[in-house]
Amino acid sequence: MMALSPLNQRRWRNFKANRRAFWSLWIFAILFGLSLMAELLANDRPLLVKHQGEYYTPFLNFYPSTAFGDDFRTEAEYHDPVLQCLIVTGRNELCFDAPEATKAEAEEAGTVDGQPIDRGWILWALVPYSFNTIVDKPGFAPGPPDAQNWLGTDDTSRDVLARVIYGFRISVVFALIVTACTSIIGIAAGAAQGYFGGLVDLIFQRILEIWSGVPTLYVIIIMAAIVPMNFWLLTGLMVLFGWTALVGVVRAEFLRARNFEYVRAAKALGVGDSKIMFRHVLPNAMVATLTMLPFMITGAIGTLAVLDFLGYGLPSSLPSLGELTQQAKQNLQAPWLAFTAFFTFAIMLSLLVFIFEGVRDAFDPRKTFR
Repeated sequence: MMALSPLNQRRWRNFKANRRAFWSLWIFAILFGLSLMAELLANDRPLLVKHQGEYYTPFLNFYPSTAFGDDFRTEAEYHDPVLQCLIVTGRNELCFDAPEATKAEAEEAGTVDGQPIDRGWILWALVPYSFNTIVDKPGFAPGPPDAQNWLGTDDTSRDVLARVIYGFRISVVFALIVTACTSIIGIAAGAAQGYFGGLVDLIFQRILEIWSGVPTLYVIIIMAAIVPMNFWLLTGLMVLFGWTALVGVVRAEFLRARNFEYVRAAKALGVGDSKIMFRHVLPNAMVATLTMLPFMITGAIGTLAVLDFLGYGLPSSLPSLGELTQQAKQNLQAPWLAFTAFFTFAIMLSLLVFIFEGVRDAFDPRKTFR
């Protein structure tokens, strides 16, 4: 707090006084922080393996099966019971030749033919599946929740909880990148229009009228039919057509503030236009700007979900909450898919709206919380 200016200290106190926004920030930060560590929470490769006194990190590095005593040079299949036996015991004759009862007894006793075994071990993630892991279990897919899959499996037998963790991260990162880029472009364009006015404002308004009339969804669908869609291409298209959302709000604030006395005084003192715009006028326009941010973030998340639901969003190889919603629609006999998709979107969007409501009120000089 000592590094903050008195004005920012007051804003932080106002934000903390809004208990709903403050606790929403903590909850969302924890959830988003956990999703950033998705590889440590949900992974079909072990986090750490000890074998014959050496340590391996399979979730970071590639190890062939031969590293653990198997005969194949392909990547180790850590869910294979034989490979697990090799890692734990390090004895080929025990894992390939001995019957199951002998294996279990030897592993429990820690010896084979009277010789001690250098015991190894495997440290798995909390969810031992990645977002694209096919779960090998009896029965039909989608499977209901159980001790093995806490939120069940989808129609291709992939773990739903793992896909929610990875999908949550992609949705939030996508929304934050799109919102940040569109805000920078929109604020700069709106500030130039409102501050300079005249011919600059007239030309920009005509450009906005044309650009705002472009059907964004149709353009994305056409692009998806021409070139393979990926994360960065979809992000670029969203920024390309989404920056107009803030222009009108920022333009109106700058038109109102450019004739204030402190702006005229700054001009008379020879202060540059860019310094006046972004150091003196922009802070007064931040309240109206921050009012739009929660709608932009939730709109970006909703747009991504809709595109994934329609099949024109991210590639099918990536985890997607919209694709989970589509599966819930197609598999009405599996209500756990619908409940998972609904509560994930409801919690995520509600927390974001509450947080930005608190930020908006904290920047409003007319509001003071006790």
